[in-house]
Amino acid sequence: MKNSVKTGTILLSEPFMRDPNFKRTAVLLVDHGEDGSVGFVLNRESDVRIDELVHDFPEFDANVCVGGPVGRDTVHYLHRRGDLLEGSDLVVQGVWWGGDFERLKFLVRHELISPRDVRFFVGYSGWSEDQLEEEMEHGSWVTAKMDPNYLFKSPADSLWSQVMDHKGNAYSVIADMDDDVKLN
Repeated sequence: MKNSVKTGTILLSEPFMRDPNFKRTAVLLVDHGEDGSVGFVLNRESDVRIDELVHDFPEFDANVCVGGPVGRDTVHYLHRRGDLLEGSDLVVQGVWWGGDFERLKFLVRHELISPRDVRFFVGYSGWSEDQLEEEMEHGSWVTAKMDPNYLFKSPADSLWSQVMDHKGNAYSVIADMDDDVKLN
């Protein structure tokens, strides 16, 4: 199991997961190692804009996603402008995590970064050492390959189904299943 999970992997929750924090979620792992894992739920968009949440952020039409149940007093961001943001960590080709936040505000203020280039998250998803592997062994997650278009072009409300469908075969059937088991 350990070989199927790595930084840059998408974790798709199994279709009938009961945990409300992860029901029908697509989580991008931005860090995975011996000490644990960190990721962001890609498909839980809120109605709050980043410029409403961070008092000195320039006007910017980008809603914040709920990245997970941990650290809900923190703001994180994924973007495709690692060439402009010093200190960014490459997650997978075309997707970077973090970087100089003051520089980000400068780039937004000067319209060098648009809402299509960045996604913001309040909180994150975290797993302690071996916790994610144990969840994988219990069938809680299905892994998928990350495509930057999932983050920057796909509608959040259909992302879980879209990624599941792209896996093909039986996963395409799962993608179309209703989340209420009584209706299947």
